[in-house]
Amino acid sequence: MADLQPLLHDLAIALHAPTVVLSGRDGQIRDGGTQGLLHGDLRLLSEAVVTVDGDEPEAIASDEPGAGRARFTGLLRRLGAPGPDPTVWLRRERRVTASGMTEELSLVSTDGVSRHCVVEVVLAADFAPIDEIKSGGRRAPVTPDGTRWAADSAVSEVTAEGAEVVADGPRVRLRWPVELAGTTTLRWSLAVSDERALFVPAGTRLPRPEVHADDRRFTALLDRALDDLDGLLLAEHDHPGDAFAGAGAPWFLTLFGRDSIWAARLALPLSVDLAGGTLRTLARAQGTRHDPATGEAPGKILHERRRDVFETIGGAALPAEYFGTVDATALWVCLLHDAWRWGLPEDEIRDLLPTLRFALSWITGAADSDGDGFAEYRDESGHGLANQGWKDSGDAVRFRDGEQAKPPIALSEVQAYQHEAVVCAASLLTALGEPADGLSEWAAALRERFRDRFWVSTSDGHYPALALDGDKRPVDALTSNIGHLLGTGLVSDPESAEIGALLLDPRLAPGFGLRTMSSSSGGYSPLSYHCGSIWPHDTAIVLRGLQRSGQGSRAASLAAQLLSAAPAFDYRLPELFSGYSPSETSSPLPYPASCRPQAWSAAAAMSLLMAFLGLDADVPARTVTLDPPRPSPVGALRVRGLPLAGSTLDVAINAAGEVTELRLPPGFSLLPEQRHE
Repeated sequence: MADLQPLLHDLAIALHAPTVVLSGRDGQIRDGGTQGLLHGDLRLLSEAVVTVDGDEPEAIASDEPGAGRARFTGLLRRLGAPGPDPTVWLRRERRVTASGMTEELSLVSTDGVSRHCVVEVVLAADFAPIDEIKSGGRRAPVTPDGTRWAADSAVSEVTAEGAEVVADGPRVRLRWPVELAGTTTLRWSLAVSDERALFVPAGTRLPRPEVHADDRRFTALLDRALDDLDGLLLAEHDHPGDAFAGAGAPWFLTLFGRDSIWAARLALPLSVDLAGGTLRTLARAQGTRHDPATGEAPGKILHERRRDVFETIGGAALPAEYFGTVDATALWVCLLHDAWRWGLPEDEIRDLLPTLRFALSWITGAADSDGDGFAEYRDESGHGLANQGWKDSGDAVRFRDGEQAKPPIALSEVQAYQHEAVVCAASLLTALGEPADGLSEWAAALRERFRDRFWVSTSDGHYPALALDGDKRPVDALTSNIGHLLGTGLVSDPESAEIGALLLDPRLAPGFGLRTMSSSSGGYSPLSYHCGSIWPHDTAIVLRGLQRSGQGSRAASLAAQLLSAAPAFDYRLPELFSGYSPSETSSPLPYPASCRPQAWSAAAAMSLLMAFLGLDADVPARTVTLDPPRPSPVGALRVRGLPLAGSTLDVAINAAGEVTELRLPPGFSLLPEQRHE
């Protein structure tokens, strides 16, 4: 029987990139599955099991009060006094740092009886790589040298004050004899290092504006999201000031072009510095040559970077530096433009203009591999990703009857990204006094081609197809991809309104967010990766597009749906969750192998804030747009200290959606409301 990918939905996860610790909800780190301490794509601790007099505590509660913390409580009924009330228990608090973890074990007795017991922690390390873990593989633990494990350039070492250290083959046993009366606290820690680790923790934290809302769910979601984004920040060794968001824990805690760009783009109202770091990091990795094995091409932006080849469950073997993405290049250009509008300093923008020009050469040239006027992809290597848009699972691109599309595939949202990138580049270059010859004409021609070739009419409505397949047939499934067209300029205002109405249809937006595929499509499955599940970042991108295309009330409605899903995940929105509707389940069901936290899911919370405020800014023009939905979906909402142009913005609205307080940065003015609905 083939190995199965281990599940994550029931695990406690604490992280400070590049380190993440996963355990059961009882706090135990058990051999097997994904549990353990991972650092730089290696598992440097695979077992940490606590017993007291040979018994494991009986778990009664756990929580994760911060990105890098987890707490667990378990009863020790055999040690306690007879009777129904627990009198002895263990509190286990875990703290994760970029270079390891510490646990504090508090043994508590309340019955006034002094008793002797032995607390033991059993530790092991297998140094398994992340792709082996993800594929369900198992390997024997490494034999330690005392309290130290070493393999593959990595080292982990345990310390435990006051403990007896016992070697037991590949395991280390920490033992504390305890005379228990009241509370006894014990501590152990693990320090990890890896000479081959690609990235270091970013030496920065994101700003924290003060946000209050009548709907406490929203502030809980935002607080959790900003904490998780901080926990995901990484940087290159030689450029520690250029922070970017690692895509997600545990599978993707590294640089991902598309994911890191979208996380920075959604978080722009919070930090232009994150955008700048992301742009520069990816610019340094921009493609310079043609290489079918890695997907590299001159001007192309990287997809992902790993320490070694990453072998997937489906049989793909992705090179350590892999360019198999059709959309990251255009998205990089869009991020550069948006970062400029939100206030990234002009000198930083100008430093990136050579990268911009090189990216544009790929967008307007080699991205169209067959000369039909659209950007498409095909895996030339035979061992890369079959699908190279954001929906990159092998079965993601389907016709309405469920048939899978054959390559080369031209995705609708990729045409939108490219159109937006070229238009934005023309605007940016012109504003900087740089030549932008031919860009506006290229974008206009793409608009006409798209309108002619992509739009379809089915019983679901009139809408753009998901893609064109290798025979240039429109792939006619109704999907969330069409929402990515909004606000890019590729579709007209009437077309945007037509798309917006479809996006809020219960077949796509059933109540917890936006499904990736309509429930009316033949390939729909609510527990699939890309054919009916709900991705928070996808919902956030679409509600952002709705807002940008003048459909603020629809954006707010979709934002409210996603907010309603947050409590089911303790306000830590995962990579994705099931596409079941509220009529099918009282709360969203997890997608069990989903990353948590995921950078673009965390950044989605900022899109909700922008939608609830109806807020946008143009720093070069020194203007702010403020058009809250009426009434406010979260009641009264107040934001203070939102960073903008070296100053801050304060705004408050009441439950009716009326602005009751506004303080703009010096020299800024408020644009009139611009409602299209």
